[in-house]
Amino acid sequence: MLYSQSVVAPKGFDKTGTTSLYEQNSNRKIPLLPIHSLVWMYYMGVRHYNYEKFYNKKVAKEAKFDRKIEATDKEQKKANILYHKQKKIAVIEDRIENGNLFMQWGEPVSVYDTINVKITKERLDNFLFINGYFNGNITARIGEKKKLIAVKYELQPNRAYFFDSIIYQIQDSAVLNLVLMNEKNGLIKLNERFSQSAINKERERIDLLLKDNGYFDFSRQYIHFEVDSTISKGKVAIRYIIENPAGRNSHHVFKIDSIVFTTDAAIIQQEQGLKKISSRYRDITFSYYKHEYSRRLLSHRVFIWEDSLYNRQNTFNTQRQLANLDVFKFVNINYDSSGGKFVANIFTSPLDKYSWSNEAGLKVTQGLPGPFYSLTFKKRNLFGGLEILEIDGRFGFEGVSPVTSSEGVYQSFEAGANLSVTFPQFLFPLGPTAGARFGKYNPKTRLLAGYNYTNRPEYTRSAVTISDTYLWDRNRKVQYQFTLFNINVINSKLDPEFDSLLNALQTQQGNNLINSFKPSLVSSMIFTMIWNPKNYGNDTDHSYLIRIQGEAGGTLFNFYTPQFAINQGLEIFKYLRASFDYRTLRIINRNTSLAFHINAGAGYAYGDNNALPYEKYFFAGGSNSIRAWRPRRLGLGSAPPPLAADPVTDGTFDYQYERPGAVLLESSIELRKNLFGFVQGAVFLDAGNVWLFDDVIQNSDAGYSGNTKFKLNGSLRELGVGTGFGLRFDFSFLVLRFDVGIKMYDPARMPGDRFVLDRVKFFNPFAINNGDGTFSNIKEPVIYNIGIGYPF
Repeated sequence: MLYSQSVVAPKGFDKTGTTSLYEQNSNRKIPLLPIHSLVWMYYMGVRHYNYEKFYNKKVAKEAKFDRKIEATDKEQKKANILYHKQKKIAVIEDRIENGNLFMQWGEPVSVYDTINVKITKERLDNFLFINGYFNGNITARIGEKKKLIAVKYELQPNRAYFFDSIIYQIQDSAVLNLVLMNEKNGLIKLNERFSQSAINKERERIDLLLKDNGYFDFSRQYIHFEVDSTISKGKVAIRYIIENPAGRNSHHVFKIDSIVFTTDAAIIQQEQGLKKISSRYRDITFSYYKHEYSRRLLSHRVFIWEDSLYNRQNTFNTQRQLANLDVFKFVNINYDSSGGKFVANIFTSPLDKYSWSNEAGLKVTQGLPGPFYSLTFKKRNLFGGLEILEIDGRFGFEGVSPVTSSEGVYQSFEAGANLSVTFPQFLFPLGPTAGARFGKYNPKTRLLAGYNYTNRPEYTRSAVTISDTYLWDRNRKVQYQFTLFNINVINSKLDPEFDSLLNALQTQQGNNLINSFKPSLVSSMIFTMIWNPKNYGNDTDHSYLIRIQGEAGGTLFNFYTPQFAINQGLEIFKYLRASFDYRTLRIINRNTSLAFHINAGAGYAYGDNNALPYEKYFFAGGSNSIRAWRPRRLGLGSAPPPLAADPVTDGTFDYQYERPGAVLLESSIELRKNLFGFVQGAVFLDAGNVWLFDDVIQNSDAGYSGNTKFKLNGSLRELGVGTGFGLRFDFSFLVLRFDVGIKMYDPARMPGDRFVLDRVKFFNPFAINNGDGTFSNIKEPVIYNIGIGYPF
């Protein structure tokens, strides 16, 4: 059995990618244990696999569907039956070809084969060669113990070769001049180590360079590189060769003679009484049966111009920006060079003007799953300017953690409706030139009005929202969003007992929870940037994402306070708020990845009430935060919560109410590994906390008081630290997550007593009742988290 494989190399040598070159992989094991559970699973499936059963089932299904097809004369019904037949047969054929689920999820035993070792050595030798180690050697060391084989591949790179000189052999002088003008952008750098990957990327760069400068029919097959490693030890010369097409002395440069934009290409024949119409706008000939769309706004999304050279990138940008309008089924651009002219043809087919969509499912926040349903109506091209009207309604029930209790799960009913109109431009007084210039950034303006209603045992709450948001992006890698105004009028009706509790929390504990439930007017301006250059979350390459947000609340109230807010006695909030979110995912191998996350934020209130809107505070704890603490219960700083009245069921502390903070620091690292099929395992480490900008009195019966104020030189010692493990069930359309959070370091305890990993317990009782009102041997409960999607 091939038990293990490894690649060793001299210190400092980059081995990235070498493990993917194994011709044969060893069987996966349970982490930290020499147990091949997937091998057991595979052969368990083999023992219960019956090939004849699936084959006979396939024959029977085919015969059944064939009889149904013969029994009907309707072509549409035949097509539907055939479709269902293909789906059913495909599932059975998958079982015939790949076995049952246990066989597909498991792995057959990896039997050692010397041929595979030879192939792997050849691949590793090629790896050295294409990375500039032309004289490298590979040695395979074979170790055997009790029929278990361990293979160690030792890499001896020897001397590396470096790019020393570049020689151009380009027959077409115009092509040569273009290449030389852009030489500074070349990917082959002198004095850098030879790399075949750099050569391949350079070939692609030159190909795209020429296609962006008029060479429509150019092909990378014309590009060749010759490598000479004999000029000097450790040095290579590169010869760039670009050949001319057969029978021609040069490459042809294409200039666009005209542009034809057909907006209703899907209409095969003209409707009764309608004729094809052509009209020109900004050098574009628009062709249509009905004049439905704004030619001005369509022209802003076209980056092809008459008398300009063919440009591949501009063609793709035009196609992408027209598709971003969400009014066309497809966008196709082709070029016609027949008849001695070079014509750009843009074809689009309209989507349905009216559409409905329904969505139903389960939503998990911080408690139990609850059902929801939403209905959306969409009308495209509302005013003829490519606007989109959306009206959506939704309602659902959720199992959520109660605001002021650490036990149980409350049922919450929530319903809401929104009306929004999205314009494919900035609603600013821009001239035609500026509008066309911004078109490449996919500009949008969204006006929204909404109403939301929440009914919980503690309160009912309604909020009316209006907002004006501007959205744009750059090359799909950077997205921007600027909300010029977001105004919320919030009203709440509290249960009398809950109202009394909120007042007690504010006067006795300094908790600002009551501010969230006062009638209030919240107005803010928000700017958000998301940088996602590597498509964060893909499972093939390393990726990362950065999200930055800044918010100014109540700025307009510095100059003017609406009379209705004064008359209604609405609470006014003035504040500044900023947040930073960084997350990265590193792919270790085909089954393992490492994710890392940093989240930080701060909010400063400068209004008369010296408070933030409750929704604008930061919280720590929960399934997407520090998973060893209950949702929103970690903090503030090192201030201790009240002691639990019943440690047998609650542990040491009573996390009775949420802990809103003005400063947030949290970070997580998570190792994810595919176990089998759609099941993944994970182990993680979380750290974080929230603080205030001021020290407030925290009345606690713990016998000591902690610190709530954020301090640059001391707050890191107050980070709560938790670890744990979990499972992820990846159903493609949804990832269901179950995590077990375990406290390691609790800053709410007295210094010297904060390490609690040795006191954790998975199930109650968490303490021994001594019968005299005292408790002993108090343990820390673990926290069970359910979530949808990955935590970051």
